[in-house]
Amino acid sequence: MTRRFWARSGAVVLLWMGAQGCARVPVVQDADVDALADWPEPAPEDEKKIESAEPVTPHAPLPAPPRASNLLVLGGGGEPSSNEIALEKNVRYFQRTLEAQGLAPASASVYFANGNDGQATVRYLGEGAREQFKALEIPHLKGPATLEHFLEWVDRSARDTPHQPAFIYFTGHGGLNSRHRNNNHLALWEGDTLTVRAFGLFLNRLPSTTPVVTVMAQCYAGSFANFIYQDANPKRPVVAQPRCGFFATTDFLPSVGCTPEVDEADYKDYSSSFFAGLSGRDRMGKAVASADHDGDGRVSYAEAHAFAKVDGETTDLPISTSEAWLQRRATRRDRRRFLSAPILEVLRGGRPEQRYVVESLVARLGFLPELSVRDNLKTTMPRTEEAVAYVERLYMELINIGMQEKLRASASPQALSVLDRLLQCENGSWDTPPGAVPVPVQASEAEAAAGEP
Repeated sequence: MTRRFWARSGAVVLLWMGAQGCARVPVVQDADVDALADWPEPAPEDEKKIESAEPVTPHAPLPAPPRASNLLVLGGGGEPSSNEIALEKNVRYFQRTLEAQGLAPASASVYFANGNDGQATVRYLGEGAREQFKALEIPHLKGPATLEHFLEWVDRSARDTPHQPAFIYFTGHGGLNSRHRNNNHLALWEGDTLTVRAFGLFLNRLPSTTPVVTVMAQCYAGSFANFIYQDANPKRPVVAQPRCGFFATTDFLPSVGCTPEVDEADYKDYSSSFFAGLSGRDRMGKAVASADHDGDGRVSYAEAHAFAKVDGETTDLPISTSEAWLQRRATRRDRRRFLSAPILEVLRGGRPEQRYVVESLVARLGFLPELSVRDNLKTTMPRTEEAVAYVERLYMELINIGMQEKLRASASPQALSVLDRLLQCENGSWDTPPGAVPVPVQASEAEAAAGEP
């Protein structure tokens, strides 16, 4: 991905371009520093218009944060040319993460690319950086990643495990719907696609009380935050089924991580960091700093998401369903206030994982927390693409914190019921068996060695 940020003499230039494996999406904006206050797209200034544009119904709180035990993995490219080895290795890392958590890798239903037909569809760079293809090597693989198999999993879940909280991980490619970014799509095998709207409609086959959590690492993934709404339409009510998700980036930006390079030690992407935070071990099997920011003895999805915002040196802009919901309600006036207020002042209302994100990003950027983002940018210039992403992540996190505090002080009980249930859902985790002991899992030398697929 190419991305540039300059802030000299009060001018800001933002440039986004496509990443490998995704369509190119150029956006150029020249503006004052205040332009940051208009990103993401602000809500109407009239608070009543926000309420009327997004009707809500009261939602009962969940009995407890969901502990997922019905796990689904979908992944791979839609064809061999986009079926990079990094995607296959993501699935294998997911399975090692299950094992590190005391769970059986076979407990997850895995559908990837062409499945078990033995064809050489995985693209990788061999000796001399020469493009080659090999067959899939994923243990416990059930079949190809097709729309048919996704629907089979939904129907089987509704029939056999209707009350088990579901966890869906997608590692593949996403497509942009430039006319309706709230309805982007996943690319599945042999030309199959799955839009946000269809994804939400199919999940309606599960009981309305069954929680569903998603982690998605594809380009334009943030669009899938809209699966919490009826018909994926933010102007319609939130569905009764408890849903939440975590996404590598926003609905209009590509993500990183789709590479034919084979050295897993060099992989830096959202899902690598998310699962490292969740399990305490990175994809090479090494221990990482604990993501248990609230000290309750377990790492929630929200805490793993916070870990990923700080861990990977990437240009991704991770976002969750609650964050997208909050940012959608922020007016231009709200955004300017969070941009201009001292960082420490906004931070006071943050949850432990939010404080971790802000404090970590402030330290990495060399910002002064007693100053605002606006004032820091006058003297401290981001010099790399990753630093630009850190500024944007910091700004987004301040919006999340500020809007949460604003809504708790003034919003309707209906809106607060939606926010609280989203946060409850995001505070879930995997359901580890009683007495399960997490084990350190090391990647094999063959997997770690450069030049080996």
